[in-house]
Amino acid sequence: MSRSKSLMSENLKEEIAKELGVYDTVKEEGGWGNVSSKTCGNIVSKAIEIANRSVEK
Repeated sequence: MSRSKSLMSENLKEEIAKELGVYDTVKEEGGWGNVSSKTCGNIVSKAIEIANRSVEK
């Protein structure tokens, strides 16, 4: 079941994907559909980490 509205901006997802080294896969495959669920989980974990850091400031 997909959501019609993303909770995370495309820019943030792309930034994190670059940091985790999976951005090339996203670009080559034309989207997020072929990114593994484990990698997506890692992206979400990293986004949470970034959000927590910004709240602490």
